[in-house]
Amino acid sequence: MTNESDTVAGTTPDAAETTAKPEAGTDAGTLAPEQIQELRQQAAKADDYWQRLLRTTADFDNYKKRMVREKQESVKYANEALLTKLIPLLDNFEMAIAAAQGNSHEALQSLQTGVGMIFQQLKSTLTEAGLEEIDAAGGPFDPNWHEAVSQLETADAPEGHVAQQLRKGYKLRDRLLRPASVIVAKTPAN
Repeated sequence: MTNESDTVAGTTPDAAETTAKPEAGTDAGTLAPEQIQELRQQAAKADDYWQRLLRTTADFDNYKKRMVREKQESVKYANEALLTKLIPLLDNFEMAIAAAQGNSHEALQSLQTGVGMIFQQLKSTLTEAGLEEIDAAGGPFDPNWHEAVSQLETADAPEGHVAQQLRKGYKLRDRLLRPASVIVAKTPAN
């Protein structure tokens, strides 16, 4: 027997039960085979991306370690090219010292010539490496490049100019290595 209210709605209790049941494979607890396959593919992609991330992270860590090691080596061996150029100068100094062992006038003349040649060779090598002399003699005093050690009252040089250079200054390209030690001219008191 059916209830009148059920008939009015146009459904029977059996029909309502069948329409309320979800289709097979769409239940929240069970998935269709296509959905399972899709989830497996997505899981495989996620695993592949995870492995790539791990490899990339390891590669980057290795790269950072290699850069640190190379930087330390470059700092450690930064002067290698300069020292390679200076080694022949050591050889020449040794020959000059050996030549100085003789007591004759000719040996001393030879020593003087040899030391002069070594000095020029050293100066040339350092210039190639970027070392520049700061020649302050007679020029205006510049506190950026000169170190005033005293003042000298003189009429030979204008006030504020270098009267005498005591020690040469040096710079590496535009960077000051050592200022020139100078005596600055000052007008004499009347």
